[in-house]
Amino acid sequence: MSDTTLALGPVQLELRHLPAPADAPPDRSPLVFLHEGLGSVAMWRDWPATLCTATGRAGWVISRQGYGRSSPIQDVRGPARTLPDGQRAGRLSPDYMHHEALQVLPRVLARIEVHAPVLIGHSDGATIALIHAAHHHVAACVVLAPHVMVEDISVRSIAEARQAYLTQGLRERLARYHDDVDGAFWQWNDVWLSPEFRAFDIRAEVRGIRDPLLAIQGLQDPYGTLAQVDDLAAAVPAARLLKLAGCGHVPYKEQPEAVNAAIADFLAPVR
Repeated sequence: MSDTTLALGPVQLELRHLPAPADAPPDRSPLVFLHEGLGSVAMWRDWPATLCTATGRAGWVISRQGYGRSSPIQDVRGPARTLPDGQRAGRLSPDYMHHEALQVLPRVLARIEVHAPVLIGHSDGATIALIHAAHHHVAACVVLAPHVMVEDISVRSIAEARQAYLTQGLRERLARYHDDVDGAFWQWNDVWLSPEFRAFDIRAEVRGIRDPLLAIQGLQDPYGTLAQVDDLAAAVPAARLLKLAGCGHVPYKEQPEAVNAAIADFLAPVR
Protein backbone atom coordinates (compact mmCIF):
# COMPACT_ATOMS: atom_id res chain seq x y z
CA MET A 1 0.00 0.00 0.00
CA SER A 2 1.29 3.47 -0.87
CA ASP A 3 -0.24 6.88 -0.21
CA THR A 4 0.46 9.87 -2.41
CA THR A 5 -1.22 12.85 -4.06
CA LEU A 6 -2.18 13.40 -7.67
CA ALA A 7 -2.10 16.90 -9.13
CA LEU A 8 -4.89 17.98 -11.48
CA GLY A 9 -3.80 21.52 -12.23
CA PRO A 10 -3.85 23.40 -8.92
CA VAL A 11 -5.88 20.67 -7.19
CA GLN A 12 -4.14 17.94 -5.21
CA LEU A 13 -6.13 14.72 -4.75
CA GLU A 14 -5.35 12.19 -2.05
CA LEU A 15 -4.58 8.82 -3.63
CA ARG A 16 -3.85 5.35 -2.29
CA HIS A 17 -2.53 2.48 -4.40
CA LEU A 18 -3.11 -1.11 -3.35
CA PRO A 19 -0.98 -3.68 -5.20
CA ALA A 20 -2.54 -6.87 -6.47
CA PRO A 21 -1.90 -10.05 -4.48
CA ALA A 22 1.38 -11.69 -5.45
CA ASP A 23 -0.37 -14.69 -7.03
CA ALA A 24 -2.94 -12.65 -8.99
CA PRO A 25 -3.11 -12.91 -12.80
CA PRO A 26 -1.30 -9.92 -14.30
CA ASP A 27 -3.97 -8.86 -16.79
CA ARG A 28 -6.91 -8.06 -14.52
CA SER A 29 -8.36 -4.55 -14.52
CA PRO A 30 -7.80 -2.75 -11.20
CA LEU A 31 -10.51 -1.65 -8.82
CA VAL A 32 -11.09 2.12 -8.53
CA PHE A 33 -12.96 3.10 -5.36
CA LEU A 34 -15.30 6.12 -5.39
CA HIS A 35 -16.45 7.23 -1.94
CA GLU A 36 -19.76 8.42 -0.52
CA GLY A 37 -20.86 12.01 0.11
CA LEU A 38 -18.96 12.24 3.40
CA GLY A 39 -16.26 9.70 2.60
CA SER A 40 -12.52 9.73 1.98
CA VAL A 41 -9.62 7.36 1.47
CA ALA A 42 -9.38 6.72 5.21
CA MET A 43 -13.11 6.25 5.75
CA TRP A 44 -13.11 3.10 3.62
CA ARG A 45 -10.81 1.67 6.34
CA ASP A 46 -9.42 -1.73 5.31
CA TRP A 47 -12.23 -2.82 3.01
CA PRO A 48 -10.52 -1.87 -0.28
CA ALA A 49 -7.53 -4.02 0.67
CA THR A 50 -9.72 -6.98 1.60
CA LEU A 51 -11.66 -6.68 -1.66
CA CYS A 52 -8.45 -6.49 -3.68
CA THR A 53 -7.36 -9.72 -2.00
CA ALA A 54 -10.74 -11.38 -2.55
CA THR A 55 -10.81 -10.47 -6.24
CA GLY A 56 -7.09 -10.81 -7.04
CA ARG A 57 -6.78 -7.24 -8.30
CA ALA A 58 -4.89 -4.04 -7.62
CA GLY A 59 -6.80 -1.03 -6.36
CA TRP A 60 -6.83 2.75 -6.41
CA VAL A 61 -8.63 4.73 -3.71
CA ILE A 62 -9.27 8.45 -4.25
CA SER A 63 -10.56 11.33 -2.11
CA ARG A 64 -12.51 13.83 -4.19
CA GLN A 65 -11.65 17.53 -3.88
CA GLY A 66 -12.82 18.86 -0.54
CA TYR A 67 -12.58 15.47 1.20
CA GLY A 68 -9.94 13.66 3.20
CA ARG A 69 -6.49 15.13 2.57
CA SER A 70 -7.37 16.48 -0.89
CA SER A 71 -7.38 20.20 -1.66
CA PRO A 72 -10.34 22.06 -0.18
CA ILE A 73 -13.06 23.79 -2.17
CA GLN A 74 -12.88 27.52 -1.56
CA ASP A 75 -15.85 29.31 0.04
CA VAL A 76 -17.91 26.12 -0.02
CA ARG A 77 -21.12 27.85 1.10
CA GLY A 78 -20.75 30.87 -1.17
CA PRO A 79 -22.09 31.37 -4.68
CA ALA A 80 -21.01 28.78 -7.26
CA ARG A 81 -18.34 30.14 -9.61
CA THR A 82 -15.14 29.31 -11.46
CA LEU A 83 -11.88 30.84 -10.25
CA PRO A 84 -9.23 32.31 -12.60
CA ASP A 85 -7.15 29.12 -12.28
CA GLY A 86 -10.11 27.02 -13.42
CA GLN A 87 -11.11 25.63 -10.02
CA ARG A 88 -14.74 25.47 -9.02
CA ALA A 89 -15.55 27.45 -5.89
CA GLY A 90 -18.62 27.99 -3.76
CA ARG A 91 -21.63 25.72 -3.39
CA LEU A 92 -21.85 22.61 -5.49
CA SER A 93 -24.38 22.78 -8.30
CA PRO A 94 -26.90 19.97 -8.92
CA ASP A 95 -24.67 18.58 -11.69
CA TYR A 96 -21.73 18.01 -9.34
CA MET A 97 -21.78 14.23 -9.75
CA HIS A 98 -21.76 14.61 -13.54
CA HIS A 99 -18.77 16.93 -13.18
CA GLU A 100 -16.92 14.29 -11.16
CA ALA A 101 -17.92 11.43 -13.49
CA LEU A 102 -17.34 13.08 -16.85
CA GLN A 103 -14.62 15.67 -16.20
CA VAL A 104 -12.58 14.75 -13.11
CA LEU A 105 -12.58 10.94 -13.17
CA PRO A 106 -11.40 10.61 -16.80
CA ARG A 107 -8.45 12.88 -15.97
CA VAL A 108 -7.61 10.82 -12.89
CA LEU A 109 -7.77 7.55 -14.82
CA ALA A 110 -5.54 8.94 -17.54
CA ARG A 111 -2.96 10.05 -14.99
CA ILE A 112 -2.83 6.67 -13.24
CA GLU A 113 -2.88 4.92 -16.66
CA VAL A 114 -6.04 2.91 -16.00
CA HIS A 115 -8.06 2.72 -19.20
CA ALA A 116 -10.96 0.39 -18.34
CA PRO A 117 -11.30 0.11 -14.56
CA VAL A 118 -13.62 -1.87 -12.37
CA LEU A 119 -15.45 0.99 -10.65
CA ILE A 120 -16.47 0.35 -7.04
CA GLY A 121 -18.76 3.15 -5.87
CA HIS A 122 -20.70 3.76 -2.66
CA SER A 123 -23.67 6.17 -2.38
CA ASP A 124 -22.65 9.40 -4.17
CA GLY A 125 -19.62 7.50 -5.46
CA ALA A 126 -21.95 4.83 -6.83
CA THR A 127 -23.89 7.47 -8.73
CA ILE A 128 -20.65 8.91 -10.11
CA ALA A 129 -19.65 5.39 -11.21
CA LEU A 130 -22.99 4.88 -13.00
CA ILE A 131 -22.75 8.20 -14.84
CA HIS A 132 -19.18 7.45 -15.91
CA ALA A 133 -20.10 3.94 -17.07
CA ALA A 134 -23.02 5.32 -19.09
CA HIS A 135 -20.57 7.36 -21.18
CA HIS A 136 -17.26 5.45 -21.02
CA HIS A 137 -16.21 1.83 -21.39
CA VAL A 138 -15.33 0.15 -18.09
CA ALA A 139 -14.36 -3.41 -17.32
CA ALA A 140 -17.26 -3.56 -14.84
CA CYS A 141 -19.17 -1.40 -12.40
CA VAL A 142 -20.15 -2.31 -8.82
CA VAL A 143 -22.43 0.11 -7.00
CA LEU A 144 -23.44 -0.01 -3.36
CA ALA A 145 -26.48 2.05 -2.25
CA PRO A 146 -26.61 4.09 -5.46
CA HIS A 147 -28.84 7.13 -6.02
CA VAL A 148 -30.48 7.17 -9.44
CA MET A 149 -33.07 9.72 -8.32
CA VAL A 150 -33.90 11.73 -5.20
CA GLU A 151 -36.39 10.16 -2.76
CA ASP A 152 -38.12 11.74 0.22
CA ILE A 153 -36.39 9.22 2.52
CA SER A 154 -33.01 10.48 1.30
CA VAL A 155 -33.86 14.11 1.95
CA ARG A 156 -35.20 13.33 5.44
CA SER A 157 -32.06 11.41 6.41
CA ILE A 158 -29.76 14.11 5.05
CA ALA A 159 -31.70 16.74 7.02
CA GLU A 160 -31.20 14.56 10.12
CA ALA A 161 -27.47 14.40 9.33
CA ARG A 162 -27.39 18.21 9.37
CA GLN A 163 -28.84 18.24 12.88
CA ALA A 164 -26.38 15.55 13.97
CA TYR A 165 -23.51 17.62 12.58
CA LEU A 166 -24.63 20.75 14.41
CA THR A 167 -25.61 19.28 17.78
CA GLN A 168 -24.83 15.56 18.12
CA GLY A 169 -21.09 15.19 17.64
CA LEU A 170 -21.01 14.16 13.99
CA ARG A 171 -18.64 17.03 13.22
CA GLU A 172 -16.12 15.78 15.76
CA ARG A 173 -16.34 12.21 14.48
CA LEU A 174 -15.76 13.30 10.88
CA ALA A 175 -12.94 15.72 11.72
CA ARG A 176 -10.41 12.89 12.06
CA TYR A 177 -10.93 11.99 8.39
CA HIS A 178 -11.05 15.41 6.68
CA ASP A 179 -8.59 18.30 6.71
CA ASP A 180 -11.52 20.66 6.02
CA VAL A 181 -14.37 18.96 7.82
CA ASP A 182 -16.82 21.84 7.41
CA GLY A 183 -16.13 22.01 3.70
CA ALA A 184 -16.59 18.25 3.35
CA PHE A 185 -19.90 18.28 5.18
CA TRP A 186 -21.54 21.40 3.83
CA GLN A 187 -20.71 20.84 0.18
CA TRP A 188 -22.65 17.57 0.34
CA ASN A 189 -25.42 18.57 2.71
CA ASP A 190 -26.25 21.90 1.09
CA VAL A 191 -26.63 20.57 -2.43
CA TRP A 192 -28.72 17.57 -1.41
CA LEU A 193 -31.10 19.78 0.57
CA SER A 194 -31.40 22.41 -2.15
CA PRO A 195 -34.74 22.62 -4.02
CA GLU A 196 -32.92 22.42 -7.36
CA PHE A 197 -31.48 19.00 -6.54
CA ARG A 198 -34.90 17.38 -6.18
CA ALA A 199 -35.01 17.06 -9.97
CA PHE A 200 -31.80 14.97 -10.11
CA ASP A 201 -32.62 11.78 -12.03
CA ILE A 202 -30.27 9.57 -14.09
CA ARG A 203 -32.66 6.70 -14.81
CA ALA A 204 -32.74 7.50 -18.51
CA GLU A 205 -29.02 8.22 -18.70
CA VAL A 206 -27.92 4.88 -17.26
CA ARG A 207 -29.54 3.08 -20.19
CA GLY A 208 -26.21 3.78 -21.89
CA ILE A 209 -24.38 1.28 -19.66
CA ARG A 210 -23.20 -1.68 -21.73
CA ASP A 211 -20.63 -3.23 -19.41
CA PRO A 212 -21.22 -5.67 -16.51
CA LEU A 213 -23.07 -4.06 -13.60
CA LEU A 214 -23.70 -5.26 -10.04
CA ALA A 215 -25.90 -3.19 -7.71
CA ILE A 216 -26.06 -3.87 -3.96
CA GLN A 217 -28.74 -2.39 -1.69
CA GLY A 218 -29.54 -2.87 1.99
CA LEU A 219 -33.22 -3.38 2.73
CA GLN A 220 -32.99 -1.09 5.77
CA ASP A 221 -31.08 1.73 4.06
CA PRO A 222 -32.26 5.05 5.57
CA TYR A 223 -30.97 6.95 2.52
CA GLY A 224 -32.82 5.06 -0.21
CA THR A 225 -35.41 2.39 -0.95
CA LEU A 226 -35.23 -0.64 -3.23
CA ALA A 227 -36.63 1.58 -5.97
CA GLN A 228 -33.07 2.81 -6.52
CA VAL A 229 -31.77 -0.58 -7.67
CA ASP A 230 -35.06 -1.81 -9.12
CA ASP A 231 -35.28 1.26 -11.37
CA LEU A 232 -31.61 0.79 -12.25
CA ALA A 233 -32.31 -2.82 -13.27
CA ALA A 234 -35.29 -1.68 -15.34
CA ALA A 235 -32.97 0.68 -17.23
CA VAL A 236 -30.11 -1.86 -17.50
CA PRO A 237 -31.78 -5.29 -17.80
CA ALA A 238 -28.47 -7.15 -17.71
CA ALA A 239 -27.62 -5.73 -14.28
CA ARG A 240 -27.20 -8.14 -11.42
CA LEU A 241 -28.82 -7.17 -8.09
CA LEU A 242 -27.99 -8.13 -4.52
CA LYS A 243 -30.55 -7.10 -1.88
CA LEU A 244 -29.37 -7.58 1.68
CA ALA A 245 -31.79 -8.09 4.56
CA GLY A 246 -30.74 -6.60 7.89
CA CYS A 247 -28.47 -4.12 6.13
CA GLY A 248 -28.49 -0.33 6.02
CA HIS A 249 -26.59 2.21 3.94
CA VAL A 250 -23.07 0.77 4.18
CA PRO A 251 -23.17 -2.87 3.03
CA TYR A 252 -19.38 -3.25 2.87
CA LYS A 253 -19.15 -2.49 6.61
CA GLU A 254 -22.35 -4.17 7.74
CA GLN A 255 -22.13 -7.41 5.74
CA PRO A 256 -18.56 -7.56 4.35
CA GLU A 257 -18.46 -11.32 3.85
CA ALA A 258 -21.61 -11.40 1.73
CA VAL A 259 -20.56 -8.31 -0.21
CA ASN A 260 -17.03 -9.56 -0.91
CA ALA A 261 -18.29 -12.98 -1.99
CA ALA A 262 -20.85 -11.45 -4.35
CA ILE A 263 -18.33 -9.05 -5.90
CA ALA A 264 -15.68 -11.77 -6.27
CA ASP A 265 -18.19 -14.04 -8.02
CA PHE A 266 -19.40 -11.22 -10.25
CA LEU A 267 -15.87 -10.24 -11.26
CA ALA A 268 -14.55 -13.78 -11.78
CA PRO A 269 -15.08 -13.70 -15.59
CA VAL A 270 -14.05 -10.03 -15.92
CA ARG A 271 -10.50 -9.34 -17.09
